[in-house]
Amino acid sequence: MNLMEEYIVSARKYRPTSFDTVVGQQALTTTLKNAVKSGKLAHAYLFCGPRGVGKTTCARIFAKAINCMSPTEAGEACGHCESCQAFNEQRSFNIFELDAASNNSVEHIKTLMEQTRIPPQVGKYKVFIIDEVHMLSTAAFNAFLKTLEEPPAHVIFILATTEKHKILPTILSRCQIYDFERMTVRNTISHLKAVAEKEGVQYEEQALAVIAEKADGGMRDALSIFDQAVSFCQGNITYQKVIEDLNVLDSENYFIIIDLAVENKVADIMVLLNQIINKGFDGGLLIGGLAKHVRNVLMAKDPQTLPLLEVSDQQRERYQEQAKKCETRFLYDALRLMNQCDINYRQSSNKRLLVELTLIEVAQLTQPDDAVGSGRKPSRLKSLFKQLIQQPQPKKAAPQVAAVEEVVSQSTQSAQSTPTATYNSASRPQLKKDIGSSFKKLREKTQSSKGKMQIIPGTLPGNPYAVIKDERLEFTQQELELQWMMMCNRMPQHLSGIATRMKNMNPVIMEMPHLEVVVENQLAYDQMMEIKGSIVNTLKVYLHNNTITLDIKVAEHQEKVRILTRREQFELMEKEYPAVGKLRELLDLELA
Repeated sequence: MNLMEEYIVSARKYRPTSFDTVVGQQALTTTLKNAVKSGKLAHAYLFCGPRGVGKTTCARIFAKAINCMSPTEAGEACGHCESCQAFNEQRSFNIFELDAASNNSVEHIKTLMEQTRIPPQVGKYKVFIIDEVHMLSTAAFNAFLKTLEEPPAHVIFILATTEKHKILPTILSRCQIYDFERMTVRNTISHLKAVAEKEGVQYEEQALAVIAEKADGGMRDALSIFDQAVSFCQGNITYQKVIEDLNVLDSENYFIIIDLAVENKVADIMVLLNQIINKGFDGGLLIGGLAKHVRNVLMAKDPQTLPLLEVSDQQRERYQEQAKKCETRFLYDALRLMNQCDINYRQSSNKRLLVELTLIEVAQLTQPDDAVGSGRKPSRLKSLFKQLIQQPQPKKAAPQVAAVEEVVSQSTQSAQSTPTATYNSASRPQLKKDIGSSFKKLREKTQSSKGKMQIIPGTLPGNPYAVIKDERLEFTQQELELQWMMMCNRMPQHLSGIATRMKNMNPVIMEMPHLEVVVENQLAYDQMMEIKGSIVNTLKVYLHNNTITLDIKVAEHQEKVRILTRREQFELMEKEYPAVGKLRELLDLELA
C-alpha cells in the first residue's frame, strides 16, 4: 500500500527541470537561455504547439531562470538561491500559474490583473503563466488586453496554448511567439531508453518504436504508454507484448503482403487478409498502414530520402532490404491504388470487397505476362482467353466491334481500320469458381470526353480495340455485382457523383441476359440514361456477353400523407374525443 502511494507516473517523475533536459526543442531552449543571459526579456511570451511537447514545462523553467539570483553562464537557474528554493518547494510568491480552461471569466482575469500591481518581494520579476489561454472568453481577453499592452516593468506574462488560431490577433501582436515542434520518433525512443535504464526495465528497441509511433509526437503520451506497457509486460518490454497490449497490427503483416504482391500470390494475400480481419482489425486500418509502409519502402530506395524514415534502426534495415526487391514503378502504382481505396472506403457499401479488390490489383501490378500497349498501361490476357484465334477482317469490322469503337472513336482514329479477333466457341473454357479466376478478366481504362464515359477494352493480338465476336457466356449475380463495382471505381473524375450513387445500386439479372437496376429518384435516372450506352458496352466486354440489355427504373415511392393544419388536427381530436369539445365550450376557448 505504501508503494502504491509513493508511485509517481513517469511523465511527472522525469519532467525536465532545466533547459538542457528538455527533449526535442533545442532551438527554443537556446533562444530562451540567451535571453536570460543577456537580460533582454520581453514582457509577454506565447508558447504554442501540440499537447505533451513541453510548453508548460519550458514556461516553468524559464520563470525559474528569470528570477534566479545567480544564473549560470549558460543561462540556467542555479537551483540553490532563495528564489530557486522557493520555486522548488512550491512556495514562491513571484510565480503564478492560472489554468484558463477553468478560470476563463472576466472576474478571474481582473483578480489576476490586480496582483500585477504589487512588486515582487524576492527576485526581479513577477511571472504569470496562463495555460490553455485560448479558453479565455472574448470579454476576458479584452480585460487582459490593456495590461498586456502596457504591463508594469516587473511583470512578465508567459501564455501557453495548443490552439494558436483561437487567440485574438491583438494578443498575438503583443507577444513573442515560440512554436514548439512535435517529438520525432528517434528523439522519443532515445528518451524512453534513458527512462527504462533509470527504472531498471528491460526493453526491445522495436517495442519502444511502436510506443513512439503510437504517441504521435507527444512525449507525455509516450511516457504514459510506456508506463502502461511496463505494467503489462512486468518489467520486460517486448515487441509482441506491446502490440498485444496496444492492439496494434503487427508490421510484419505489411512486409509479408508486399513480398506476396511482388510474387503475384493473390490467394495467399486473401488468406492473410482474412486472418487480420478475424483478429478484429478494420480493413481501412490495414490499407492506411500498408500505404504508410509502402511509402517507407519508397523512401528507403534512395539514400537522400532515407533520413525521412522515422523508425528504429532495425526497421530501417528491413525497409532497405525490401526496397531492393521492389521496383519504383510498382511502389508508385501501389500507393495510387491504396490512396484511391482510402478515398472510397467510407462511402463504400461493401468495404471488405473494396479492400480485397485493391489488394488484388496491387498483386497484379508485376504480372510477367503484361502486353505492351501504345502509350497506355498494359492490359493483361488471362487464362480464359488463351484459345483466342485471330482472324483479320480489314474490310469491315464486326457489329460488336463497331459498338465499342463508336465510344472510343473520340480518343483514337486507328481503331476503325484494325482487324478484329473472333472466338472459337467450340473450345470455350468454363469459368472457374475460385477467387483467383473471378478477377482474371480483361482490365480497362476510362477516359472522359464531352460528358461521356469512354471504354477502352483489353488488348487482343493484332487489335487493341477488338472484342470477341458473338460471345454469349452466362454469368452469375455475384459476377455481375463484381464487374458493376469495378466499373464504378474506374469511372472518370467528372462522373464521380453518379459513380458514388451507382455503388449503392444493385443490378439484378431478370432473365439472362436482361438486367434491371432501380434508381432512387428522377435525377439519378437522368444521369444514368446519359451514360447508359457506355455502361452496357462495358458490361458486355467484361461479362463476355454481347446480348446484354439494361433497363433503368425509378423506385416507386409510397403515397405521401398530407400534413394536417392545427385546426384540422383539433377537429379530428374533437371528433374522436367528444370530451375535448365539451371542455372547449365550458372554458369558452377559441383556437388561435
